[in-house]
Amino acid sequence: MSQAHQIETARPGTVQVAGRGGALDALRFVAALLIVIYHFGSNAPVALDSLHPVFGRGYLATDFFLILSGYVLGRAYGRQVLGGRLGAGAFLFKRVQRLWPAQVVVLAMLLSIVILAGIVGLHPKNLENYTAQAFVMQLFFVQAWGIEGGGGWNHQSWSLSALVICYALFPMVWGWLGRMRSPAALLSLGFIGVMIGDLLVMALAGRPLYDIGFEYGVVRALPMFLLGLCIARVVEDGKTPVLLAQGLGWLAAGALVLLQIAGRFDLVSLTAIAAIILACGVVPVARPSKMIEEGAKLSFSLFITHAITGLVWFGVTDILTARLDLPVAAQWALWGLSIPAALLFSWLFHVLVDSPLQAWIARRLKAARPAAEQLPA
Repeated sequence: MSQAHQIETARPGTVQVAGRGGALDALRFVAALLIVIYHFGSNAPVALDSLHPVFGRGYLATDFFLILSGYVLGRAYGRQVLGGRLGAGAFLFKRVQRLWPAQVVVLAMLLSIVILAGIVGLHPKNLENYTAQAFVMQLFFVQAWGIEGGGGWNHQSWSLSALVICYALFPMVWGWLGRMRSPAALLSLGFIGVMIGDLLVMALAGRPLYDIGFEYGVVRALPMFLLGLCIARVVEDGKTPVLLAQGLGWLAAGALVLLQIAGRFDLVSLTAIAAIILACGVVPVARPSKMIEEGAKLSFSLFITHAITGLVWFGVTDILTARLDLPVAAQWALWGLSIPAALLFSWLFHVLVDSPLQAWIARRLKAARPAAEQLPA
């Protein structure tokens, strides 16, 4: 059985994959780590993207997550939606329930850090980004809906804000895609959606889709999410031979690496990313790895918490560098340690906050259902 055929729902608000620990899980963790390096790169003694342009292309990892979100949710919930067992409202509630509690906790932590630092006379580098407006916008996940002023704080959560709109549209779009049977037509639709989005943004804003401001993140996310849904439909039909998928996956992976070395080729790179996701969905997980599975579970916490690690870590290292006149080698060592620090904090958040919080919410919802069912009509 392929990895894609093993996706199923678990407790409310989560997606669990039976027999996990394969290539997609490994890529999910690697992509989250690349996003952290991308965001931390400007705090290095020498900005990483000035050393090589490849360090400035971490946005491709975000696009990977946007495509993967469509793919995974299509495989996990698609049949329930088509069978009428999961309505649009219930689906949206499941997804927001998974994202919003962690966002609330992270924002509360960031607010506490900024306030406490201010009390002792310390302030973030860009204090103007920590506004009340941005805080409220991020609290309600609306910062990527075309409204300006939602930056700072947990900045990278713009992609979650954009995905909320994708989740709201998912049942309708999946029902439409369910009528399509041709893999070629499905993949063509997905890629055409990305290309049309790129052309429209270029015409209206004078920049590629992948460079659009985060406040218009939903414009960037919708075609990526649609591409992921189209890939899920192709995998679900089971018409792609495993050997062909294996060859396609390795070819796409090699091409993606070479493209990043050669220069900026975003559209071709996205094509390679989509091909990798398709291949990983078709090819069975021969040797599941528990460590890889745990790394994939950690990826969400790593993504949503690394703003906290960065704020504290680089605030402290800036003070140490200024007061102790640290040599460049020591500055690089401190910067390098920021990555394991982010991993450690995300693991603690996952174990002590996110997982217990989701379990508590699930118990509360389960207890509320029988009570609601007992109410008179």
